[in-house]
Amino acid sequence: MTNPLSDRINSLPVSQTLAMAAKARELRAEGKDIIGLSLGEPDFNTPDFIKDAAIEAINQNYNSYTPVDGYAELKEAICTKFKRDNDLVYTPNQIVVSTGAKQSIANIAQVLLNPGDEVILPTPYWVSYSAITTLCEATYVEIPSSIDTDFKITPAQLEAAITPKTKMIFFNSPNNPSGTIYSEAEYRALAAVLEKHPQIYILSDEIYEHINYDAKPFSFAAIESMYDRTITVNGLAKAFAMTGWRIGYIGAPQWIAKACNKMQGQITSGANCIAQRAAITAVLAPVNKIQYMVDEFKTRRNIVIGLLKEIDGFKVNVPEGAFYVFPDISDFFGKTIDGVKIENASDFSLFLLEKANVATVTGDAFGSPNCIRLSYAASELQIREAIKRIKEALN
Repeated sequence: MTNPLSDRINSLPVSQTLAMAAKARELRAEGKDIIGLSLGEPDFNTPDFIKDAAIEAINQNYNSYTPVDGYAELKEAICTKFKRDNDLVYTPNQIVVSTGAKQSIANIAQVLLNPGDEVILPTPYWVSYSAITTLCEATYVEIPSSIDTDFKITPAQLEAAITPKTKMIFFNSPNNPSGTIYSEAEYRALAAVLEKHPQIYILSDEIYEHINYDAKPFSFAAIESMYDRTITVNGLAKAFAMTGWRIGYIGAPQWIAKACNKMQGQITSGANCIAQRAAITAVLAPVNKIQYMVDEFKTRRNIVIGLLKEIDGFKVNVPEGAFYVFPDISDFFGKTIDGVKIENASDFSLFLLEKANVATVTGDAFGSPNCIRLSYAASELQIREAIKRIKEALN
């Protein structure tokens, strides 16, 4: 007799990023020296000024349930941040604070999508976008891109993907896994297509906005015609090295924010009280207080790109943000290396784990089957050693 699990959970794939991290932990437990380049987690400590704010909140006895949509002071601070950094005007009743940006995205999908609706996902996309869409019994439609276009889609591709069933499109800039940043002009060209289809809502995931090097990200909701149809998602995990604090938030049309508040009230209620108090300090801090992390990420990016270009078969572009490289490794498909036949990116990623002791993530998880993702949220020493191992294993 099989376990009577729901069709909902049976239809849900396992997160490939978490699965690879789990596999790496298993191998470490067996005594193998695994270098992990699979997880999207900064290797910095949370800045002291944020930790001090959390300690102060503890000492002030913040320990009660929080409002479902977040403390009023935090929502005010987020409004200030949106205006300062993104030239977006939101009021507190348009803000919902959640237990991480992933919950924010899940809330939005749950309140907007019905069974049979279509969601457009430009590839590559973060692994959970497709899974969250599936949970809502909607269908995701991929728009392919490649390293030759810096993993960007065109207005013509967007127009061709839209059908009467299209309800949402997910944008993510700077992008996970590619590090791609859409310029204002590129976003406006895509918006010109969406203006002809008023039934489509836009989720703009901007979690990596502060981790940018050569191009400043532009918020999709800053396009006047898109403001009332765009939900801006952000959070503290990446830029402030606060992954475990679990604070995400949205700025949205008030009716969508109200619905997300209603949904969250039946799922988790309000986010952690201490993390919220610390978040007030984080979002109001001058962005230059975290510049040291961004500068270090840029240094590592340049090291990774330089080293990967030395490996025959790796095709690499220069990402403008986030902390990932997403090389095209399709040149290895069909080849046998050290007795292992490489048919696809998943085979290649597993080969690197088992033969080079380096954990990466297959591009299949992101809708880009010719690539793998490497995170450079690791020390320079680890990065150099990891790529040295990869080069030796492939030779």
